Amino acid sequence: MILLVVKLIGVSILALFINQEQPVFDNGNESLTQYLASNMIYPTYAKQNCIQGTIKVSFQLNTQGVLFNAKIVKGLGIDLDDEALRLIKLTNHKWSIPKNHKENTEIIIPVVFSLENYDCENISKREINKAVDLYQTRQALEDVVTNYYKKKVSGAVNTKNEQQIIQLKADLGFDEELVLEKLEEAKKMLKQGDKEGACKTLMFIRNIGFSNADDLIAENCK
Repeated sequence: MILLVVKLIGVSILALFINQEQPVFDNGNESLTQYLASNMIYPTYAKQNCIQGTIKVSFQLNTQGVLFNAKIVKGLGIDLDDEALRLIKLTNHKWSIPKNHKENTEIIIPVVFSLENYDCENISKREINKAVDLYQTRQALEDVVTNYYKKKVSGAVNTKNEQQIIQLKADLGFDEELVLEKLEEAKKMLKQGDKEGACKTLMFIRNIGFSNADDLIAENCK
């Protein structure tokens, strides 16, 4: 596989296949950094725990500029990975493809996540690493909540246990404030043309036991 690395820092391109022209992002590769930054929705868990870093995403482009086979090649295993992948998918159809482009060219883009004005300066690296390590545990607890409400819709759960689920929701911070934040995120995704990401966020709201997203789900998530 041919490898093409797009470096956002310094906005330069390194092509190991020297004789091949490179795909160019709309308005030039210099605008790619700005595009990613302007569309970024900093993930909740990472933001709450001051987690920053660079996530590398690889993908391929066909001759019509359609993006496919996007995947994380170097990540942190937390919600930053999901957002990096979402951002790269937003660049679909936004690349100019040279005539001699080969579809097996793998393009790797580092997506930089950096927090400012979030009082993260005093958070130790140890605390950040602990938060990263705890992410999977938290995901397992989230699954307990979402699975409960998914089954509740079909009447396949014992509602006598719901008080425990409500307490777990409280422990996880699944409250009206979070729901309103997620609704705004979903609306922003819809404006970006990202129905897939928006519907995923809207369904999350429903699956943690809130009805706030039902109208938008009915309208956009067929």
